[in-house]
Amino acid sequence: MTPTLVFDIETIPDLEGARRILGIESTDENVIWNAMRTLRRAEKGTEFQPAHLQKIVAISCVLRSGDTLHCWSIGDETAQEAELIQKFFNGVEKYKPTLVSWNGGGFDLPVLNYRGLIHGVRAQAYWDNGHFDRESKYNNYLKRYEFRHTDLMDVLALYTGRQNAPLNEIALLLGLPGKLGMDGSMVFDAYRAGKLDEIRAYCETDVMNTWLVYLRFQFMRGHLSEDEYEQEILLARDFLEGNGAAHWAEFAAAWTE
Repeated sequence: MTPTLVFDIETIPDLEGARRILGIESTDENVIWNAMRTLRRAEKGTEFQPAHLQKIVAISCVLRSGDTLHCWSIGDETAQEAELIQKFFNGVEKYKPTLVSWNGGGFDLPVLNYRGLIHGVRAQAYWDNGHFDRESKYNNYLKRYEFRHTDLMDVLALYTGRQNAPLNEIALLLGLPGKLGMDGSMVFDAYRAGKLDEIRAYCETDVMNTWLVYLRFQFMRGHLSEDEYEQEILLARDFLEGNGAAHWAEFAAAWTE
């Protein structure tokens, strides 16, 4: 069975990058951030920064491979952005997995692409469309309408964009915990408050929600039988019960399915 790697990233505005682009002499973070969001609001009506100005502070994954299920955040809390990105793509190189995300095609992968380019990251297997492996010509991570990278939000909305749904709401409709105590809009403030551990825990619960939605999707499209689906659910519950972290205890308690 091909391994499956579910992924999610958490980001903050790239203040140093914006300082260079905007030609700001001050190194005061508040000055830079105020300039960034003022310009963005004027241009787009939002403070949310474009992909190339999103600095990655956490990447969390669920890996389903062989008989095991594992969920973790890449690196430790001292790891720099370049290390996080390179380790993520090293995992793609090693396992050649099916990638699964929620809005990964619209956000996470473009951010990883730009930030990987900035840091000189190597990602051969991810970018291969048949040059190194002939099979990748027909089955690669770059094709929107294939399942080598399954962006669940995009697929379930039939690629229209108009029907995109938030992960939190779909998770709650399925009896899953959804977001617990944090959402993406809170990450920058949490980071500035030194709460990277909480950001990483939040990111991990997001990928677990995504994995459980993906299992239901695989059951719906006939890739899992009812028995196989139940076994996957039990495996996920076993992971939660065998992990002593507080966020997994909270997740397990909120899982009503």
